[in-house]
Amino acid sequence: MTEQDPSQTSAHLRAPGENRAHIRTYPFDPSASLSGVGIQVGPMGSEGPWAGGVGLSRRVHRIDFHVLLFFREGPVRHMIDFTEYEVGAGDILWIRPGQVHGFSTEDAYVGTALTMQPGFLPRAIVEATGLYRYDRPPLLHPDPDQLAALDASLEQLRREYLDTVTLPLSLHTSVLRHTLTALMLRVAHVSAQAAAEAEDGKPQQDTTFTRFRTAVEHGFTSNHSVSAYADELGYSRRTLVRAVRAATGLTPKAFIDRRVILEAKRMLAHTELPVGRIGVAVGFADSANFSKFFQQHVGATPAGFREGTLGRG
Repeated sequence: MTEQDPSQTSAHLRAPGENRAHIRTYPFDPSASLSGVGIQVGPMGSEGPWAGGVGLSRRVHRIDFHVLLFFREGPVRHMIDFTEYEVGAGDILWIRPGQVHGFSTEDAYVGTALTMQPGFLPRAIVEATGLYRYDRPPLLHPDPDQLAALDASLEQLRREYLDTVTLPLSLHTSVLRHTLTALMLRVAHVSAQAAAEAEDGKPQQDTTFTRFRTAVEHGFTSNHSVSAYADELGYSRRTLVRAVRAATGLTPKAFIDRRVILEAKRMLAHTELPVGRIGVAVGFADSANFSKFFQQHVGATPAGFREGTLGRG
């Protein structure tokens, strides 16, 4: 993995004329699934159920569902939120809802793509598998034994997905949920190991932080107040400070600011919206206040940051 200054983002991750008035968001399309179920399993590239959809969009875009890419060949360079990942054979790339990413225009994607509609798995499994743990690394490197088990589990899911004749739809969907759960628990184990290595012994995140993170994700475009989040969640400000600092090393305000900055960067780099409108979109009614806030956190004005991202386009 190589993390780059956005001004150095490679041109091969950006298509000509890419910047638009918004970041295109691809929704999950149940009609593209066999039997209309909430998942799709198919080969990457130009053939199979995934062809013609998100997998072929070379423009930077956003998704509102989960994508797991199981690579059989590499290296492949793939950008997720200003970080360029180099993916090899046997690796997994997990792109979560809302993340902005871009496919390489030069590298061949060979392997299996799994897309999953939010809500397809029950809440208990969502929690157990960390489906919305945005703090965990997207790039996973299973060891040989883990990879063999993952391959077997993925192949079982693929067979169940393609079998649309031996069970009625309700049972077919239930079997898919159970089979997907088995696969995702294995993926989640690899993800948790990667996170533990990256965090180097940091304590497990508790429910307080999980609820705060979810609330920020839903409210950061209009609410930047730690006290307001504490009141909304029913915690004291001190409790929130302890939980967020234990989980991330940041204060709650710094966590909120980081989320605001990420969204502002996304919009500056991947749309042609005026700076003032971007400021409004992330909760600043006054353009000057937004510019000051952005410069304090990024070290460049919004206009300067945007110019840097286009410098190599």
